[in-house]
Amino acid sequence: MKRKTASYYVGAIREGDRNALSRAISIVESKVTQDEKLANDILSQLSMKDMSAVRLGITGAPGVGKSTFIEAFGREVIDAGHRLAILAVDPSSPESGGSILGDKTRMLSLTVHPDVYIRPSASLSYAGGVNPSTYKSILLCEAAGFDYIIIETVGVGQSEFVVRNMVDYFLLLAQPAAGDELQGIKKGVMEMANGIAVNKCDGELIHAAELTKRQLIEALHYLPTQEEGDSPMVMVCSAIAHSGIKEVYADIEQRHLKWMKSGRLAQLRGAQREIFFRTTVQDGMKAFLLKHPKVQGQMVAYFTRLDKGEFDAFTAVASYMDWFVQQDLSSDE
Repeated sequence: MKRKTASYYVGAIREGDRNALSRAISIVESKVTQDEKLANDILSQLSMKDMSAVRLGITGAPGVGKSTFIEAFGREVIDAGHRLAILAVDPSSPESGGSILGDKTRMLSLTVHPDVYIRPSASLSYAGGVNPSTYKSILLCEAAGFDYIIIETVGVGQSEFVVRNMVDYFLLLAQPAAGDELQGIKKGVMEMANGIAVNKCDGELIHAAELTKRQLIEALHYLPTQEEGDSPMVMVCSAIAHSGIKEVYADIEQRHLKWMKSGRLAQLRGAQREIFFRTTVQDGMKAFLLKHPKVQGQMVAYFTRLDKGEFDAFTAVASYMDWFVQQDLSSDE
């Protein structure tokens, strides 16, 4: 597809052109060299300093009802007068790399709403279910006038730090459980959460949900206190019955306003930019090194020597690194 200029995309996005927004997100997700340059030009021109938008990350184990919750929560957000963008991350197809669940089919009432934009993105097997372009997509959505951004991940994993470092408020969804089942919620994820909502608090699960809430509150007593003494709020809700959703929304709004006034939100946004810079530079350096002919050639040579049993893997690593730090990689020779 023929690309337009960065100025065109910037103007169209600021005017609220959804087609231009979708194309711009496709550009920032692209690995084509020309698209990467165009993406940087677009984002540079769209430099955003406004911090009124809420960046919300939602995670939880598979089956906890994330998409159902987001649909109910999203209605609460737009009823409050916000414009909502949902970056819903799907598992990637191993064949095409594209998303395979189709989040729009799981959020039917939001899909047709004029103040809601839903963008399914393939996880591409990245840690935390969030690919490196997600942060860029957040900025594009904010520039398009969406003041509430939700990032839905594929589920609780070992790298939910990736999600946490892109958002202001991190919401952990839990489901009614008893005793040992709570061990499935990793301590590290609970430490990062600003709020915990026990979903599916309806019907026969009401008692179990209330019990889970009490157990989670007790567990939080053993975790470090967050900045400004902001302990995570533990709530119960039912996305199906639409109960408790207002309480979750209210907690997010109250903390967002408090953080804006105290300066903490500015600190969070600064940290998000710094982390994006560091990880992007590190990824770029790694890609450059692994593609460098001299580095590749020496690595193949070491693979061959390992296969022949000339030395063990530990000696090979030490020897290779000794070689590497002495190299001048400014040229391909």
